[in-house]
Amino acid sequence: MTYAIGRRVTNRDCRFMVTNPEMQGVQGWFLKRLGCFSINQKSPSLFSLRYAVELILSKNQLVIFPEGKITKSGKKVKLKQGLFRLAKLARKKGESIKFVPIGIAYSRVKPKFRDRFAICIEQPFDLDEFSNASVDDFNFYLHSRIQKAEAKALELVGRKLDDQLE
Repeated sequence: MTYAIGRRVTNRDCRFMVTNPEMQGVQGWFLKRLGCFSINQKSPSLFSLRYAVELILSKNQLVIFPEGKITKSGKKVKLKQGLFRLAKLARKKGESIKFVPIGIAYSRVKPKFRDRFAICIEQPFDLDEFSNASVDDFNFYLHSRIQKAEAKALELVGRKLDDQLE
């Protein structure tokens, strides 16, 4: 993803918010060097939230998986409320917040080394479009946009959105 939307393309760094378990061991060491930082989903620390807001205010690209995790099962997941709340917090600091829905797909549900993949990027939208909306309204809209991007990505790798086969 950093290759598709990172510094090479946008002149801005991508910083990824990931869960604590993903930051363990060698994987954690590697992810930290790629610009990832962890968050405890059950009890987010003020440090993690402040850092995320600082990244937004300093014009870095903050990458968040609104599902709260990376899924490999191909099953639908409900979006968490954290993204909307974090964006509202950053917006209070005066910064315009844009969302870029992205769909990622692999040629198999559980990808293997050298499998095909595709990334599809939808048109950005602004948080201000949801100034009077609820978290559920926002998540419904975001989910539909992510699904649209994912459907395009799946088509590029020869699968369908409801395809559960390896």
